[in-house]
Amino acid sequence: MIEPSKIQTTAEQIRRKDGKPVFSVLLRDQGLAEMVYKPDEQKSLFAIWRDGVVTYEKHIHNGKELCVPYSPNNSLIENQVILLPSEAQDYGSEEQLIGKISNFLHRYIDINPVFEKLAAYYVLLTWIYDSFNELPYLRVQGDAGSGKTRFLLMVGALCYKPIFASGASTVSPIFRILDACRGTLIIDEGDFRLSDEKAEIIKILNQGHARGFPVLRSESDSKREFSPRAYQVFGPKIVATRGLFEDRALESRCLTELLGGRRIREDIPINLSEDYKTEALELRNQLLMFRFHSFGKVRSASWTDRHLEPRLNQVFAPLMSIIEDAQARQDLQTIAHQYQKQLISDRSVDAEAQLLEIIQELETSFSGRELGIKDLTGRFIQKYEDEYDRKITPRWIGFLIRQKLGLSTERRNSRYVIAALEKAKLPRLYEKYGLEEAS
Repeated sequence: MIEPSKIQTTAEQIRRKDGKPVFSVLLRDQGLAEMVYKPDEQKSLFAIWRDGVVTYEKHIHNGKELCVPYSPNNSLIENQVILLPSEAQDYGSEEQLIGKISNFLHRYIDINPVFEKLAAYYVLLTWIYDSFNELPYLRVQGDAGSGKTRFLLMVGALCYKPIFASGASTVSPIFRILDACRGTLIIDEGDFRLSDEKAEIIKILNQGHARGFPVLRSESDSKREFSPRAYQVFGPKIVATRGLFEDRALESRCLTELLGGRRIREDIPINLSEDYKTEALELRNQLLMFRFHSFGKVRSASWTDRHLEPRLNQVFAPLMSIIEDAQARQDLQTIAHQYQKQLISDRSVDAEAQLLEIIQELETSFSGRELGIKDLTGRFIQKYEDEYDRKITPRWIGFLIRQKLGLSTERRNSRYVIAALEKAKLPRLYEKYGLEEAS
């Protein structure tokens, strides 16, 4: 006679064999299912939100498809590579929830108060990130021992399906985990020391800020033939780096805090106890309920500050759309303007900025005459030749004008000049690169 426990185990194995394992799924009856994991019971279930009520089920029939949660014995779950809530719990008001998140972060990490509040709202954003088409990244920068790892642990522990990828031996599994989980990537760039690994991480970061830009990778099938597969990498990301990203576009998507510039607060625990994990789990449970309550609500990311560049409006709009506190919104707007000043300052030392300065200078002295590429090259050599190891040629100057500044050139009387109609773009370029327009 078969023992009842053996029958249950067999039924569970059959269910998992026939079902599709998922972390979360939108249901055809307008419901939402999120996987929860109960560590004390070694059990994984679905928390299901329908018509304002939460229920718990072992599996779901979503149309003709049978969906099951990942096994509690899955190594990603057992080794806490991915953290999940254990149930949905009431959180009070949104303001109270933000307060609890801020208090948790304040007890364990030492960052400036504005960035602490920003990090708390970013946590909230991760739980509803799929309502938006573009997302910013949260980034800390500093040397070894500056507190980057502590920041990743504490903030990451509260995010929506955090994926702690820094411990991966290679980058390859990260693509698959991101595609399957669709959660928040938590990553320390310093853990990937080989140049090709870092290049793969940059690829994820470059593609993952906007919806609809998967990463293509070649996969070997059962016949050992290689075929491309698209991996979805869109989602929130929390990153730690030692320096700046070389890609300026990627750098501009990051909300960054510099660590290690001051003595750590005395009330910050040097060593972590297991208590923080219990506190974090309770907050994840409340954040799951926040996600359920936010389900189906339209979140507009239409906030715009006309004094900011379009890229910065894209970066800050999702956060602005979820912040209700007036002071917090003002603080975030101040941060946005500080970022813009830094971008302009960084651009001002580029070759493009130096060339624009010469264009501005010659535009005034030429009194309306056409600006020739050879004239610009000669003046560039006079002012900046000592700063460059390369030879400064008309071809290179023409490249900067066309490809970097976006200005067209045309041939006039055997010489190349900046097209006359392009002069209307110059005031905007002067502003972009921090040059005052000539009076």
